[in-house]
Amino acid sequence: MHVPNLPERPLIFLVDDDPLVIQLMGRALAGLADVRFATQAAEALARIKAHPPELILLDAQLGSTHGLEVQAQLQQDPLLADIPVIFVTSHDEEALEVAALEKGAADFITKPIRPARLVARIRTHLENRRLNRQLRRLATQDGLTGVSNRRAFDEALDLHWRQAVRTGSPLSVLMFDVDCFKAYNDHHGHLAGDDCLRRVAQALQQQVLRPADLLARFGGEEFVMLLPGTPESGAMHLAQRVLAAMDELAVPHGHSLAAPHVTVSIGVACAHSPAPNQGPAWLLQAADRGLYAAKESGRARACTAAVEPAASHST
Repeated sequence: MHVPNLPERPLIFLVDDDPLVIQLMGRALAGLADVRFATQAAEALARIKAHPPELILLDAQLGSTHGLEVQAQLQQDPLLADIPVIFVTSHDEEALEVAALEKGAADFITKPIRPARLVARIRTHLENRRLNRQLRRLATQDGLTGVSNRRAFDEALDLHWRQAVRTGSPLSVLMFDVDCFKAYNDHHGHLAGDDCLRRVAQALQQQVLRPADLLARFGGEEFVMLLPGTPESGAMHLAQRVLAAMDELAVPHGHSLAAPHVTVSIGVACAHSPAPNQGPAWLLQAADRGLYAAKESGRARACTAAVEPAASHST
């Protein structure tokens, strides 16, 4: 999956029904991170989903709601499941600690809160989070272009597909192919070809404006872009921006059949309300058909799976 950088000021979310405890922890952690809080389970879940934090400090008992229930709901959401949850409780009971850890808790802190110890523990967790992100990025980054690799894309597609099925939100994919790239390699050499792919990837990445959107190298001279929550009209608008960006990049290509510079053909596909029986492969196949239509229609344009281009770009 896509692995964003840990922000300079990470966000920590405190969930506790005791305002004094929240105030004490908030003051202690203010030097490490931005701190938000909630005193009730429902409020906490809504705010965490709206702004996922780097760490969650969760009271083991929130009124009538057990912290384990809140953790279980977090783990059911694929976008929140990997956020470390640290349980905070006034109960120094081994059974409760074991239950929390067996459910996937990252740590266990008992009250009364000792600020210096709390800060040391949280600093360690934030550093571990940063190191884990670096390791995951190395495993999911394309070595040539620096964008995400096929593995990261496949994981993100599966995750966002399941989320779209659950919420009924649209999910779009753009599939890009560098036009006449073999001719570019044949006439300019593979080192120049590698540099061309890096420049194309950079131009594509500059069009990715939302944190949830993901650009990946699909293989060879093909790239894909995953656009959660984006209808076909939005995906096509982004495709047109990419076509304009390639014109502005203007990498000379004297042996292209599409233009005097490097261009891309784009297949656009959207699942407006994904069904469980379709699967994410259906969306990729639709994008691939759109890409084929773009190639057959003259290249340097964006098409849906229809034979005729849904949108074209003259060069």
